[in-house]
Amino acid sequence: MPYRRNVGIALFNAEGRVLIGRRFRDDGPEIILPGLEWQMPQGGIDEGEEPHTAVMRELWEETGVQHAELLGEADWIAYDFPPYDGPPHRLEHFRGQRQKWFALRFTGNDSEIDPLAVRNDMPPEFDAWRWERLDRVADLVVPFRREVYREVARSFARFVLPAT
Repeated sequence: MPYRRNVGIALFNAEGRVLIGRRFRDDGPEIILPGLEWQMPQGGIDEGEEPHTAVMRELWEETGVQHAELLGEADWIAYDFPPYDGPPHRLEHFRGQRQKWFALRFTGNDSEIDPLAVRNDMPPEFDAWRWERLDRVADLVVPFRREVYREVARSFARFVLPAT
């Protein structure tokens, strides 16, 4: 089975922390586990869409954020979904996701962050959000994403320090 193309977003605030959202429901093979509901925003790349375009669209769809500047990007990283035996789902034909991660600096105000609004007819994925240390996020995600988050933390460690 193929991997679904996807973008991941490490959105850094001025204090060098990243935005994470709390998933409030399973999404087919993308399950959540008690105590491991947190993740950084991510989403699929549409057919014919460039990753640089997808990252800004997904950031807005999932968080409402429109004020962010590109800091850098990481190489493609893949992860496999856990076994799935549920009802038909849009992700069931994929082995997992192949992600292009982007580091962005948030240049807006926290009041623009609203993960519960519906944008582009996409249902909300998060019911809460917070700023977190990048090196702690891997401990807050489901196990099948953990190595990806560790790699993202290594790749983007240089952005942890506050902007000057």
